[in-house]
Amino acid sequence: MSGPVELSKQENIGIISIDSPPVNALSTAVRKGVYDCVKEALNDESIQALIITCKGRTFIVGADIREFGKNLPGIRTAQLADELEKCPKPTVAAIHGMAYGGGLEVALGCHYRVATTDAQVAFPEIKLGLLPGGGGTQRAPRAMGIRPALDLILSGDPIAAKIALQQGLIDELVEGDITRGAIAFAQKVVAGGCARPQLSRRNEKIEAAKSDLDVFGEYERNIPPKQRAFEAPYRCIKAVRAAVELPFEEGLKREIELFKEAEASHQSAAQRHVFFAEREVAKIPDLPKETPLIPIRKVGIIGAGTMGGGIAMCFVNAGIPVVLLEQSQQFLDKGIEAISKSYASSVKKGKMSQATMDRLVAMIVPSLSYEALDDVDLVVEAVFEDMGVKKEVFEQLDKICKKEAILATNTSTLDIDEIAASTSRPEQVIGLHFFSPANIMRLLEIVRGAKSSKSVVATSMKLAKTIKKIGVLVGVCHGFVGNRMLYQYRRESMFLLEEGATPEQVDKVITDFGLPMGPFAMADLAGLDIGYRVRKAQGRPKDERYSGTVADRLVEMNRLGQKTKAGFYKYEEGGRTPIPDPEVSQIIEQVSRELNIERRRISDEEILQRCIYPMINEGAKILEERIALRSSDIDIIWINGYGFPIYRGGPMHYAETVGLKNVYEKLCEFKEKYGKVWEPSPLLARLAKEGKKFSEL
Repeated sequence: MSGPVELSKQENIGIISIDSPPVNALSTAVRKGVYDCVKEALNDESIQALIITCKGRTFIVGADIREFGKNLPGIRTAQLADELEKCPKPTVAAIHGMAYGGGLEVALGCHYRVATTDAQVAFPEIKLGLLPGGGGTQRAPRAMGIRPALDLILSGDPIAAKIALQQGLIDELVEGDITRGAIAFAQKVVAGGCARPQLSRRNEKIEAAKSDLDVFGEYERNIPPKQRAFEAPYRCIKAVRAAVELPFEEGLKREIELFKEAEASHQSAAQRHVFFAEREVAKIPDLPKETPLIPIRKVGIIGAGTMGGGIAMCFVNAGIPVVLLEQSQQFLDKGIEAISKSYASSVKKGKMSQATMDRLVAMIVPSLSYEALDDVDLVVEAVFEDMGVKKEVFEQLDKICKKEAILATNTSTLDIDEIAASTSRPEQVIGLHFFSPANIMRLLEIVRGAKSSKSVVATSMKLAKTIKKIGVLVGVCHGFVGNRMLYQYRRESMFLLEEGATPEQVDKVITDFGLPMGPFAMADLAGLDIGYRVRKAQGRPKDERYSGTVADRLVEMNRLGQKTKAGFYKYEEGGRTPIPDPEVSQIIEQVSRELNIERRRISDEEILQRCIYPMINEGAKILEERIALRSSDIDIIWINGYGFPIYRGGPMHYAETVGLKNVYEKLCEFKEKYGKVWEPSPLLARLAKEGKKFSEL
């Protein structure tokens, strides 16, 4: 047969071979191909058993999610699994690499499953806001039991073939070539009488669960706090419960109902958007694939503080040695001590061996001299956020570093081009904006200067993957993408206090929306003195209402946040839980009186709109100015750098969910009330009037 699936024969065994690079996704064409090959094999009397195998590096790695929501005609995964299970000739799934999602469901439809020792199986659908919709929630519990099936489905993470064998998902492990091993297994089945065990009829583990139905309530109660706002875990539990309470065929119908609910939900659409956006972000239109890369074998870090130390850990974790530079031995010792303490915590938790910790710490060479950077391939400057200080550092680097070295700044707001101008090689300068804590946060804003060379940009994008970051390319402006939008969010949250809201009300609205912390709890965590210094350096805006009054008042009372046990909230000794403070309420009310603002009751809906919509509007301006390549890049920045909920897809995707016309009209309404700062972006205005989306640009 032509297409991605073909049938061949070795002695009395039919071989259905799938070849659909890169991961043999279970597309409409693949499903039809397998179905047709089964029918063809049934007409060949010489074939006594069938194996399903895949070419390339893996078995079927899930469905083709580009087809989700399109309601394409053809054989569904559940139908294919059913066809394989009812086949009058024994069917064997030959698993190598990964059998994920629909791939595992096809395998569970087969009478037998064999796998290589290094294979993995998983149901990752929950990570896309979905549930297994091809019989997985009905067959897996029958194969492995209710609790192991729930663990597998709810985690979305893979388990090794050896574990799958112990739990009953796999029948036999194969050493060496999987196709040869599967053929040998199939021949044993034929020799033994062609038994065809069907998971749909295996009810012993289902019957055992009927006396423990509280297991489902237990799993719902134990959903981790970070996942409780997601709908998919609850749907998965309902589907597995259907396997216990309903006959197999009715359970399948319930699974499909729940899958369709999930597929049509805003949450799943958002999670699928993020899945594709993370892959799209690495595509830079003007960077040819053949762009030469600069080898990064050794890295210099300037600054051993919290940020510099975290950045150093990123590189040594990836096997790249680091020279860590500081201006005094005291700061250097403190930095190395903090890094060692962080690694020691991982050792204590069993996440790392002592030998690994010792090796990683040894890869960081402390130094007090710029001369130690003369052979590094990349320098990342992580010093105080002051233009004068940074330019002095880059002048020194220009003198010391080899000419092909990349000179990077970790600035979060400053002009990369001005920094680059302090060197004789602006083409080698780029921004690498890590997010704190740098060794944990996934986001890396890669800031392309006006003269940054294509090799430097391409190397930086590749380097992000090497150190396990999501690199997003952005342009030069104050605050780049993330912090530029954050300013809008913070500004309005401060104004809301002066007009009648409380810190705890605003924070609750934001955390209910899905962010991990509200603006005031976050400010206390970061330290109110940081924003205070920035505001004082910038000065009060001439034509705008000043948004720092309450925060300034708190700082001047030495209420700096968690570090002083008082900020917008108060904190108990040794605790981090924000406690509303009547003294702060008095300060806010006093500021309102001084500004002649009559306080009023502010609804949660207004709080949400006034915090989120200005970010969306700023994101539209960022797209207009081509600071970001795509609206989805902005979403990835906000999800991975600021904790915007994945199930809302990022601020720009969320705007499309609300409707750009609705956002635009609300901005116009706020402009009438609060002035020109609410002026809608021309791009947003145009898209709203044309009925288009950011994602269509």
